[in-house]
Amino acid sequence: METGTSSSSSGLVKAKSETLAEALKSSSLDFSNGAGGSSHGSSNQHVMARTSSSPSHSGSGSSKSRRNTHIRKAKSAHPALDLSRLTEVEDIEAANSSVVKFQTEPTFPIYLKALMEICIYNHQHPKVLINILDFCCHCIMNVPRHWKPLFCLLCWSNFGAQKSSLGGSTTILLVIGKHVKQSFTLDQKGMFTDITYKVTCKRMTSSSEKIILNGISGSASPGELLALMGPSGSGKTTLLNLLGGRFNQQNIGGSVSYNDKPYSKHLKTRIGFVTQDDVLFPHLTVKETLTYTALLRLPKTLTKQQKEQRAVSVIQELGLERCQDTMIGGSFVRGVSGGERKRVCIGNEIMNNPSLLFLDEPTSSLDSTTALKIVQMLQSIAKSGKTIVTTIHQPSSRLFHRFDKLVVLSRGSLLYFGNASEAMSYFSSIGCSPLLSMNPAEFLLDLANGNMNDISIPSELKENMKMENSCSKIRSSKPTPTVVYEFLEEAYRTHHEAVEKKKLMAPVPLDEEVKVMMTCPKREWGLSWWEQYWILSLRGFKERRHDYFSWLRVTQVLSTAIILGLLWWQSDIQHPKGLQDQVGLLFFIAVFWGFFPVFTAIFTFPQERAMLSKERESNMYRLSAYFVARTTSDLPLDLILPVLFLVVVYFMAGLRLRAESFFLSVLTVFLCIVAAQGLGLAIGASLMDLKKATTLASVTVMTFMLAGGYFVKKVPIFIAWIRFMSFNYHTYKLLVKVQYEEIMQNVNGEEIESGLKEVSALVAMIIGYRLLAYLSLRRMKLLSPT
Repeated sequence: METGTSSSSSGLVKAKSETLAEALKSSSLDFSNGAGGSSHGSSNQHVMARTSSSPSHSGSGSSKSRRNTHIRKAKSAHPALDLSRLTEVEDIEAANSSVVKFQTEPTFPIYLKALMEICIYNHQHPKVLINILDFCCHCIMNVPRHWKPLFCLLCWSNFGAQKSSLGGSTTILLVIGKHVKQSFTLDQKGMFTDITYKVTCKRMTSSSEKIILNGISGSASPGELLALMGPSGSGKTTLLNLLGGRFNQQNIGGSVSYNDKPYSKHLKTRIGFVTQDDVLFPHLTVKETLTYTALLRLPKTLTKQQKEQRAVSVIQELGLERCQDTMIGGSFVRGVSGGERKRVCIGNEIMNNPSLLFLDEPTSSLDSTTALKIVQMLQSIAKSGKTIVTTIHQPSSRLFHRFDKLVVLSRGSLLYFGNASEAMSYFSSIGCSPLLSMNPAEFLLDLANGNMNDISIPSELKENMKMENSCSKIRSSKPTPTVVYEFLEEAYRTHHEAVEKKKLMAPVPLDEEVKVMMTCPKREWGLSWWEQYWILSLRGFKERRHDYFSWLRVTQVLSTAIILGLLWWQSDIQHPKGLQDQVGLLFFIAVFWGFFPVFTAIFTFPQERAMLSKERESNMYRLSAYFVARTTSDLPLDLILPVLFLVVVYFMAGLRLRAESFFLSVLTVFLCIVAAQGLGLAIGASLMDLKKATTLASVTVMTFMLAGGYFVKKVPIFIAWIRFMSFNYHTYKLLVKVQYEEIMQNVNGEEIESGLKEVSALVAMIIGYRLLAYLSLRRMKLLSPT
C-alpha cells in the first residue's frame, strides 16, 4: 500500500498519535496487534474509506480493487478527546441527500470523534485501523435496531476553511461491513459501451449519414486518469463531448452510464468540463475569475468567506499565486501565459470538487515542461479519488507514462483500450513493434495514422500486401494506411475486445439508497436569485468598464458632439431657417442615439455565447438572473457618455436654456438608448450570427430612420404602422415637445402633443424587445450541434 505524508505536519501527527495512544491505553484497549481482532472478527469486515479532498494530497490504494483510499491530513490542532466517554451514543443524523451538508459545530458521538482522529493521523497503519473498526462495531452493537444497516458518516467540520476542500469542511466517509460499497457523492465510475455517433450531411439534392464513432467501449474508475489518443479527425473530442453529456441523444447509439445510471441534468454539478478553447473574461484577474466562480458554484451552506477561501486554496493548489492579480488577457489584451490560462480553466471546474473531470486537449500549444506540470496536476487530482478523462495530442514519453488507462482511436474506431502500461506489449503481441527506441505515444500515433515506417510489419499484414500488390499495377513496400487501419481494428476485435467487455459487464456495487440519491431530480443553486443577480452584475461591470471608457469610444462621442456644436453654433429659432436647422439637430440626436446602441448591443450575446453555454452547463446560475444582470448592469455606464454628449451639444447649439428642458432631454435620450439596446439584444439573441445580425440591424435601423417623421410627413396608410415601431420617431417627437412646447403649437406642420403616447411606446419597446431576447436565449441550444 502506497502512502503519502506531509513533512510540514509530521510533528503534529506524532504528537497527536502519542496523545491518542495514551488515551487508548488508559481505556484498556489494545490496538497493537494488527493480526488479531475483537470478538467480532476484523477479518470479516470489508472496509472502504472515501474522502473529498484537494488535488494536492496524495492517497493510498488497494491494487486488488483498484480503488484508492484517500484521507485528508488536517494541519491544525484539535482539542483533546475524553475517550472515557467512548461507549456513549448520541444522536446520529442520517444523510438524506447525495450532497453531504455540514454544520459548523459537529454533533457526533465522542467515540466517533476519536475514531475520526485516529483515521486521520494513523491511516498509514492499516492493521491499527482494522482493530479500530472492530471497536467501532462493538460500540454499534448497543445502538437501536434501526441504526444497524447504516453507514457512518464521520464528519469533522470547521477544521479551518483554509485546510478544507470545500470551503471549510473536511469529509470522511467510512463504510463498515457490506452495507454500502460505493458513495456517489465522493467518487464516480464512468462506463461507455458500443458508442456510435452519426451526423447527417445535407447537400443540394441529397443527404447522407457519416459515422463519426463506431462501437467505442471503455470505462474510467475513481483514481484513474484515462487518456483519449488518436490523430486529428479520429473522434477524440466527439467522444469526450458525448461522455460529458454535451450532445443530444438523437444520433447516439450504445450506452453511457455513471455508476450504472444514465446521464441526467442533476449530474451537471458533479461533472467538470474543460474545453479546448479557454473561455474566460479577459479583463478580470485570475483571483477575481476564480472568486466569482466560487461564489456562484459552491453550495449555499457555505459562507461568503468560506467560498473566497476556497478560491484562494485552489489558486495555491494550481500554483497561480504569482499571477493571481494579473488580468487573464485575450486577443487584444496582454495577460497571463497559456499554461496559466489553462490552469485557471481547470480551477474553474474543480472549484466545487466534481466527481468527474473531462478535459479537451489541456496540453495543446504548451511547451513540454508546462504540459508535464498540467498532467502532474491532473494525476494528483485523480489520486484524490476523482475520475479524469482527457484527450491528448502527441504527448511526450514522460506524459504518456502518467496515464492509467488509454483509448486509441482511428477513423472513429477503437484500436486499443486498456492499461496504458500494457499498450506496447499488446501491439507487440500482434506483430507491431518499434524497430528503434521511440516515444510510445509517437509509436501509437504512427499506427493510428497507418504509418509503418520504423515499425515491424506483421506476417498477416504482409500477406494482405502481397494480395493487394498482385491486384495493382503499382507495387509498394509498405502497406497503405487503409490496410493498416483495417488490420488493427480487426486485431483488437479478435484479441482484446472480448476481455475488456467482460470487465465492463461487471456491475458497479451500489446500494439502492445511493441510486435513489443519484436520481434525485431536485436542482440546487449555490445562491438565491438576488445574490446571483448581484454577483453577475458586479462581474459584468468590472469586465465591461474597460470597453465603456476606452479612449476610442470616448473620443468618438466627444468628437461627434464638438462637430455638431460647431455646425449648429448658437442656432436662432426666431428665424424660420434657424428653427428648421435646430429641428434637424434634434432629429440627428434621435438617430445617433438609436443607431449607436443597436450596433453595440448586437454583439452582446453572440460574443458571450461560449461563456454562457459553459456556465449554464455547470448550473452556475439561472438564465433569468444572468439576463437581467446583463441588461441592467450597463445602465449606469450607458448614461455617462450621452450626458457628456448633450452637455457639449446642448449649450454650443444654443438649445433652450432651462434646467427642466435639459434634464428632460437627457431622460428622452436615455429612453431611446435603452429601447435601441433592446432591439439590438433581440436581434443578436435571435440569430446568434454576427453577419446575419448586422445585416438585419442595418435594414431595420434604416427603416426606422426613414419613418422617423423628419423626411416623410405623410406616410401611406398601409405602411404607417412602421412609424409607431420606430424609436427614432418617438424620441424625435419628445425632443421637439421638450424644446418648443411653450413657444409654438406645431413644428413643421405637426402638432405638439402631450408626449404620453411616445413615452408609453418607448417603455413598451424596452420591455418587449428584452422579452423577445430572453425567450430567444431560452430556446438557444446549449448542447453542441448534432
